[in-house]
Amino acid sequence: VQVVESGGGLVQPGGSLRLSCVASGAPADIGWYRQAPGEQRELIATITRDGTTDYKGFVKGRFTISRDNAKNTVYLQMNNLKYEDTAVYYCNAGTKKGVYYYPSKDWGQGTQVTVSS
Repeated sequence: VQVVESGGGLVQPGGSLRLSCVASGAPADIGWYRQAPGEQRELIATITRDGTTDYKGFVKGRFTISRDNAKNTVYLQMNNLKYEDTAVYYCNAGTKKGVYYYPSKDWGQGTQVTVSS
């Protein structure tokens, strides 16, 4: 499954962005990740094919993941952005099993989110 991310940009602290992930093929369990400079890529939110969502604690209450299967698109609405949210954001069409998410080997190019005043 190929994925294409978009929607990143420059935003001030406290601002909002909505990222999009368009995935080819049949609906899959989608994970949003991010990678800050010098850091490892980290999982931040997942949504299964049937719409079940899960979030890491540091984004709960600020980020919302959703999907529109008719458009093969998964969204990540990010509110109240903080400096530490600056990163390249990636989505992945993997598999969610229980509490674990297993990413596929296929990654998109990512979309840069920069939070700066």
